[in-house]
Amino acid sequence: MGLQPTFYLRIFLVFVGGFSALVFSVWVLNQGSISGNISWEDGCPAGGVGTMAVKLDLIRSAAERVAASHGLDVVDLEFIGPAKERTLRIYLEKNAEGRARLKAALAAGDAAAANGATEDSTAEDGIEVLPERLVELARLGMLSAGLLSGITHQDCAAFSRDFGVLLDVEDLIPGAEYTLEASSPGLDRKLFKRGDFARFAGSLVKVQTYEPIRNNRHWQGRLTALAGDLITLDLNAVKQNSKSRKTGVSTVEIALENIEKAQLVPEI
Repeated sequence: MGLQPTFYLRIFLVFVGGFSALVFSVWVLNQGSISGNISWEDGCPAGGVGTMAVKLDLIRSAAERVAASHGLDVVDLEFIGPAKERTLRIYLEKNAEGRARLKAALAAGDAAAANGATEDSTAEDGIEVLPERLVELARLGMLSAGLLSGITHQDCAAFSRDFGVLLDVEDLIPGAEYTLEASSPGLDRKLFKRGDFARFAGSLVKVQTYEPIRNNRHWQGRLTALAGDLITLDLNAVKQNSKSRKTGVSTVEIALENIEKAQLVPEI
């Protein structure tokens, strides 16, 4: 077992470009000290006294086990910051079953049912519902239910509590202290896998490529198709910058292997 942790909790909303993401933060102070000069792994900064090897693949595997026990999926994770200000951020959403329930409940305008409430549920059951504003936007067709993670404060708190204990038990993050954050991916979530592009077909996206296409690496448009290993963007869906307009095309096909990064563009 690793060093015994002390947990400090906080819950807050992070606003990026006017859109919020729910974040539950846990500051973990391991009682004791470890020193060394070992590089971090998986792309983390190297060097510095007090830094130890951090294996993101093992951390992700552990996070997925805990998330699954709470009916959640891990969307992404990142370990950032210098040695004394390290942050492990886990992005979560409801699993497929939970998202299907959420979609059906929002279609009916029922926020409580989206979180597992029934006619017999009471406030003492501790069931937290989604904000009424999101329910209303979905009911009016101004927000696709498929874009919502369905994550609540309770989800983040429960996951952070159990995952923080597992991190210590398996000693996955050696060192003095770090901040653990459990967060929704936000409405401007990143897209990573082929399945992400299939799931969010019809949404506005921003894509940056490794290799230029028509002398341009930055594209924004509506994701209209995923065929084989190619995505198609409708460029007429949004106002293009001057470089995109100069290409003289209304659609662009991008190979998945050529996508450096991609994310959704909120349409509220």
